[in-house]
Amino acid sequence: MTTMTRANIATREAVVHLEHRFGRKRVYLVGGIIALVAVLLSVRAFLGRTKPTPPPAPRLVEVAKVIQKDVPLYLDEIGTCTAFETVQVQAQVSGQIAARHFQDGADVKKGDLLFTIDSRSYEAVLVQAQGQLAQAKSQLVLDQITLKRQQDLRSKGVTSPQDLDTAQGTVNNDEAKVKSAEGAVSAAQVNVDYCSIRSPIDGRVGLRQVDVGNIVGGGGATPGAVLVTIQGIDPIYTDFTVAEPDLPLVRKYLGGPNVKVMTDAEDDQLPPREGALSFIDNSLQPGSGTVKARGVTPNSDHALWPAQFVHVRLILDNLKDSKLVPSSAVQIGQNGSYLFVVKSDSTLDLRQVKPGQRQGDLTVIIEGVNVGETVVVSGQLQLSPGIKVAAKESTQGTSPPTVKTLN
Repeated sequence: MTTMTRANIATREAVVHLEHRFGRKRVYLVGGIIALVAVLLSVRAFLGRTKPTPPPAPRLVEVAKVIQKDVPLYLDEIGTCTAFETVQVQAQVSGQIAARHFQDGADVKKGDLLFTIDSRSYEAVLVQAQGQLAQAKSQLVLDQITLKRQQDLRSKGVTSPQDLDTAQGTVNNDEAKVKSAEGAVSAAQVNVDYCSIRSPIDGRVGLRQVDVGNIVGGGGATPGAVLVTIQGIDPIYTDFTVAEPDLPLVRKYLGGPNVKVMTDAEDDQLPPREGALSFIDNSLQPGSGTVKARGVTPNSDHALWPAQFVHVRLILDNLKDSKLVPSSAVQIGQNGSYLFVVKSDSTLDLRQVKPGQRQGDLTVIIEGVNVGETVVVSGQLQLSPGIKVAAKESTQGTSPPTVKTLN
């Protein structure tokens, strides 16, 4: 007898025993419940099996290439413009202002007439000096004739040596009088010329301080009142300061061929102006820890004005073949600056980088990436190394650096 047969016989005997003990209906009811529970457990186990999780879809990111270009090494400062020349015009002779020949705020050239002082008294003195000069010259001519006659007579032994010496002394005295009279004429002429007050420089005049009819003083030990101020503003100075920690860098490149000063006014819609560094002070300013510096900036259109605040970029050198990425690509983490590089299989690589100066919308990367690699420029918070991404070319600009970008 097989084992299966014995099991079937035992099962039937057990069922018959249960039927006699509990009744056939109860036995079949319990058995049906047990079978139903077994079926439900089997179905639940089948439905509860975990399905394999599908791989996540690649994340859409904006990317840009690492580019290479020459960029400046610079310091950004705030400065002010100062007039290249400033002259306070004063009268050098006393008198009444007879005429004014300019408009307030006008541009003038060197030699342009500004004021006229009543010169009649000075012209009278000039005429008197000229008359005295003519008298002295006439007397000199007469005495020179006498001297010639005395020389002829002396050569013939007719007159004494004393007469010749007297004639010679008279001529010498006349020559001195002529020189003195010539000096008086020159002095009188200078005073007449001073009555015409002219601009000593090219520039722009300010607001006049006197009007026609006023009496002005001059020519004494105490200077007279200022009539008007003229400022030369082409070129114009750009004054700024350099902080003490930046001095070693400035000294390193001072005198180099690429050192220049870029000046730009706020919201003037004009490009920055390139000037030359003309001066850097020999000591720090007490209490501020800065040193004064000055550039000379072209200003032919007079767009820059004295005392105007401007943005200043002191360019020290030109960095050749620098690697640049959009500034938004560089992130800050616990280990420093980093960025995500998209590899050839569209997965991400996290790179620790050493950033340099910002250049407009770009940032110099000193080390950590290579030219031509693709970096992520937006959405870095959702990324992690090794995940797959769908790259989209960024629309961020790659504008060159400007003075107004102070980063």
